[in-house]
Amino acid sequence: MCTVFRGSWRRNKLTVVVHFLVRFDDPEAGLENEGFLPSADGKKPIRFTDFEGKTSFGMSVFNLGNAIMGSGILGLAYAMANTGILLFLFLLTAVAALSSYSIHLLLKSSGIVGIRAYEQLGYRAFGTPGKMAAGIAITLQNIGAMSSYLYIVKSELPLVIQAFLKADPNADLWYLNGNYLVIMVSASVILPLALMKQLGYLGYTSGFSLSCMVFFLSAVSLPGSHSDVEACMCFLPACIATFILGLLIIDCHVFVCSSQTAYTIPILAFAFVCHPEVLPIYTELRNPTKKRMQQVSNISILVMYTMYFLAALFGYLTFKDNVEPELLHTYSRIDPYDTLILCVRVAVLTAVTLTVPIVLFPVRRAIQQMLFPTKSFNWLRHIAIAVILLTLINMLVIFAPNILGIFGIIGATSAPCLIFIFPAVFYIRIVPKDDEPMSSTPKILAACFAALGVSFMVMSLSFIIIDWTTGGGLAAGAH
Repeated sequence: MCTVFRGSWRRNKLTVVVHFLVRFDDPEAGLENEGFLPSADGKKPIRFTDFEGKTSFGMSVFNLGNAIMGSGILGLAYAMANTGILLFLFLLTAVAALSSYSIHLLLKSSGIVGIRAYEQLGYRAFGTPGKMAAGIAITLQNIGAMSSYLYIVKSELPLVIQAFLKADPNADLWYLNGNYLVIMVSASVILPLALMKQLGYLGYTSGFSLSCMVFFLSAVSLPGSHSDVEACMCFLPACIATFILGLLIIDCHVFVCSSQTAYTIPILAFAFVCHPEVLPIYTELRNPTKKRMQQVSNISILVMYTMYFLAALFGYLTFKDNVEPELLHTYSRIDPYDTLILCVRVAVLTAVTLTVPIVLFPVRRAIQQMLFPTKSFNWLRHIAIAVILLTLINMLVIFAPNILGIFGIIGATSAPCLIFIFPAVFYIRIVPKDDEPMSSTPKILAACFAALGVSFMVMSLSFIIIDWTTGGGLAAGAH
């Protein structure tokens, strides 16, 4: 009896000491720190995010790179035409560096409080309002992104099938109906992948998706008779650095500053949106450390930075001022039945389709964090949320053909919050003032970063409102 009492007293004493140390180190800790303490029966409460990370470094790079890559890559050549090559390169480099810094803020905030969920960082920083704001922003941003991807499937897939089959464009055939095709693709490809328990399992499909975009980049880079204007591809030397200098002596825009230039800034600013996926990928990373995850992020950003620049460069050099906002449309206008271009369109459709499950995971996680924060993993709930989300998105794509304007507003508000504002203000609130006072350089930089996000939000909304009032339609962009 005495031995049992002594063992029970020691366990209770240890619990009190651990509880005191957690509170002393983090006096404002809430639900998350409570999760590190044992329950009454001596077992840690099981949450749906509690599992050992098993995803390799390479697969994590594939997943994050696939999350970064969006349909906006098709519009970067048009953006370069409106900025000039050197200004485009400067803006793209600045955005890539800012995105890496933003991820650094998220990872540092996550490491301080031991939280690897964007929504719970919001809860830790501002309580329930912060958690709901982060969850709603992730949900709206990613639903808009998934809808834009499925719009591409709806509009491009019937044309590709028609071109391959040489079918009559006026024929009333079900397999040329974009509404039927988008439902079939969602049910047969996207849904099974979205039902995976862990995001890390999609590393193989992410690698294949990126390889499709590499094929797209290779095809765009090939000189050929795709253009009815004088191509300057023959001026390309083997060395990219020498080629950049060579641009000064050929008929290409090196630096452009006009009224259209400002419209490309939001497109470039949101070209590296991947922040909702960073912490889920961090959670599933094998041997997770902040340094290791930052390396994953930096490599993914560097790879996509290179692909973005090369796709924009070669697309612009092929068509120059005749390039359209959607690069594949420019090629199709020249020769809609060109075999290489048809294969490229299939590759882009494949890449876009395989990106949807990656983007769906953070939305499902956000919904579970908002509605079922203390529930353990449940297959029925896991499947139901995916089915409901895909059904909703398909209905938007099918029945709301002009919803892209609404997505523009959503992207102009949620994207700056997720990239700039939230990581900065969470960092300022979470990092203890004893470690970094508000007058310290890191927090001053974080405050400036948040202000930059607010300016991007105002700029993007202004461009969209101007386009709506003038009917220009120039501010529309996609991730």
